[in-house]
Amino acid sequence: MPKKTAPIDLSDSFEKIPVHIFSDQKDGSVFVAKQIAALIRLKQQQKQTCVLGLATGSTPKSLYAELVRMHREEKLSFRHVITFNLDEYYPIDNDALQSYNRFMKTHFFDQVDILPKNIHIPNGEINKESIKDHCRQYERKIKEAGGIDLQVLGIGNNGHIGFNEPGSGIYSKTRLITLDNSTRIANAYEFANISEVPRLAITMGISTILQSRKIILMAWGSAKAAVLKKAVEDDDTEQVPASLLQNHDDVTFVVDEAAAAELTR
Repeated sequence: MPKKTAPIDLSDSFEKIPVHIFSDQKDGSVFVAKQIAALIRLKQQQKQTCVLGLATGSTPKSLYAELVRMHREEKLSFRHVITFNLDEYYPIDNDALQSYNRFMKTHFFDQVDILPKNIHIPNGEINKESIKDHCRQYERKIKEAGGIDLQVLGIGNNGHIGFNEPGSGIYSKTRLITLDNSTRIANAYEFANISEVPRLAITMGISTILQSRKIILMAWGSAKAAVLKKAVEDDDTEQVPASLLQNHDDVTFVVDEAAAAELTR
């Protein structure tokens, strides 16, 4: 993964990753949805499948709502789309209210024409002895699908992408990881209390994400402003996993004005 060496025009910007700023979350989500739709339609014209890497959490909800609208009103079809989700809590029942399996069905999969066989989400129900093999198989399935054409990301307040917490290596692959306490606190709103938030998760690795041909990271709200500045303006470091995206040739951050508030520009 060669590092980008393109010169940065500091008279204009300190940003090492292209950032598109929108007035609000809805406008940003529509922009991303249009990019995804264009890629799906291009692949369909070429008689090829489109492989999407998908995220969960509050950030992509408006994106999925727009894609569902496009499916219903603009006949955008997902029949030739293959998806790989970034992560899942562990352990968790696939049909638990807080599972990402259920999240994806509720907000997206059950509302479009994607084929169930084309949906891939890490399995939070698998027994612990089988996790390493499950993770290896997940990596293999991505390769067999031809690699991820477009990976959608959010960003955690501590800079995580997927559940790659601070300290995750740039060569990391799909694996079981211990969640930071800050992540568990941030996600506690989904559970009855903090003690019920799983301490572990299965996540695609940084290396897995960086192998995607195109990456779009979305961030909304003032809570993401400080970490967004670190990710796009400071040096890349494993302590801010999102900053490692500086090592990719085709990555775009799509943010609202609140999330962009601390950028130098």
